[in-house]
Amino acid sequence: MLQVRKNRLWKLITILFLSAGGISLILFSLNSKLDLFYTPSEMLQADIKSGYRIKLGGMVKNGSIKRDGTIIRFLVTDFIKEVPVTFEGVPPDLFKEDSGVVILGYFLNGMFEAEEIFAKHDENYMPPELAIDEAKV
Repeated sequence: MLQVRKNRLWKLITILFLSAGGISLILFSLNSKLDLFYTPSEMLQADIKSGYRIKLGGMVKNGSIKRDGTIIRFLVTDFIKEVPVTFEGVPPDLFKEDSGVVILGYFLNGMFEAEEIFAKHDENYMPPELAIDEAKV
């Protein structure tokens, strides 16, 4: 084999090896950033590893919000099953009963411990400050 062909072959092998290494690093870092989304029914049926961060989505059950200082306890439902949730902190302004919610946290011992709450709204949402201004007009 000619020296030129050997050099090309080594360059090709090196490029393939570095590309495979780069792709594997990208996939590994993306895998650690993924949060799986579950409804209450799916979450109660799934075998979720302890300490695995997930997203829980559903509706806040009417009459379930209990406040104790900065700790908030409530139920998230998909109208089939319910999951008790506890959250410590200040919830978003749109967080209320009978509204959609997505919660990021951990499911431990039958209780979902929330790190962050994302309140959802429908397509007719209007910020509270705009609603007040329109009422004055």
